[in-house]
Amino acid sequence: MGFFRKLHDWLDDRFGWNELLAPLRKKTVPVHRLSHWYFLGGITLFLFVIQVLTGILLLLYYRPGANEAFESVQYIMTRVKFGWLIRSIHSWSANLMVFTAFAHMFSVAFLKSYRKPRELTWLSGMILLFLVLGFGFSGYLLPWNTLAFFATKVGTEITGQVPIVGRPLMIFLRGGEEVTGATLTRFFGFHVAVLPGLATLLIGLHILLVQRFGISVPPKLEAEWLTKPAALREMKFFPNFALRELMAWYVALGVLGALAAIFPWDLGVKADPFVSAPAGIKPEWYFLFMFQTLKVIPSKVFFMDGEVLGVLAFGVAGAVWLLLPFIDTGRARRWVNALAVVALAYIIGMTIYGHFAK
Repeated sequence: MGFFRKLHDWLDDRFGWNELLAPLRKKTVPVHRLSHWYFLGGITLFLFVIQVLTGILLLLYYRPGANEAFESVQYIMTRVKFGWLIRSIHSWSANLMVFTAFAHMFSVAFLKSYRKPRELTWLSGMILLFLVLGFGFSGYLLPWNTLAFFATKVGTEITGQVPIVGRPLMIFLRGGEEVTGATLTRFFGFHVAVLPGLATLLIGLHILLVQRFGISVPPKLEAEWLTKPAALREMKFFPNFALRELMAWYVALGVLGALAAIFPWDLGVKADPFVSAPAGIKPEWYFLFMFQTLKVIPSKVFFMDGEVLGVLAFGVAGAVWLLLPFIDTGRARRWVNALAVVALAYIIGMTIYGHFAK
């Protein structure tokens, strides 16, 4: 014990750990019947770390070229020891990260944790969600299989429907007029360099904002605790809440390991740009509600193209959702609750409908 104590003191003299950890020792977390929703943010961060670690391992063997990408992934899955498991963990953790990010977003919306002074916390979290979707979209193409190729083609075509900036943006994403090896190289750069760099900066900002303003309490409980201070219940962040968060990570790791081992991620067939798209091709589940919406909109709505109208509608809906903390004031509050319920029901409903639709 004496050695470890001396080592701790030696390191503390050089890094000032005690001073850095002092705010965490003072930080508290509200305790109430909805406290379990607080774990979702930490689980999303944990899955992001899993993505980074497994992504680094895959980078040791992956080659981002139209003539090599599929074969390199195939080599990882068949020749590299436990390569299939690492890729499966990477793919499943990506999907679970998107799921927990969406769940975290809606939990924040329903608990109204974006209220003053936490507007910037909400904004940084929403931008992180958009980056997570960007990770999913860019990473989907990297195995260069048939489904990924044509799904990327459809996705970038939808981007091209945005008025004015759509076509230049589509060409920028593709690296040309069509989805080619240049698109693969570009998406690889986004996936392993641009998006991780932006995400790391925003995660740091998001955590700092959470540390600065603390964890929010639902409005009803906050009002009750103001009138009855004796009813206020809190726990220390460290070690009480931190240990509970660690157990939540352990559960997430167990679920991830089970999914990766029992349902290994399939590679499919190598992409061939010269063949027609397979029938019934669909994007990943987290884009399915948007894809299905654009499919059911008529080709012409009055004087507007249906796809353009759908893209504009999603853009407006995203902007309104992003500005939720500034809209949720006064008489608008009851409408905001209804908006959150409708948004959640619509996303779930259209995702299920899109999954079974032909």
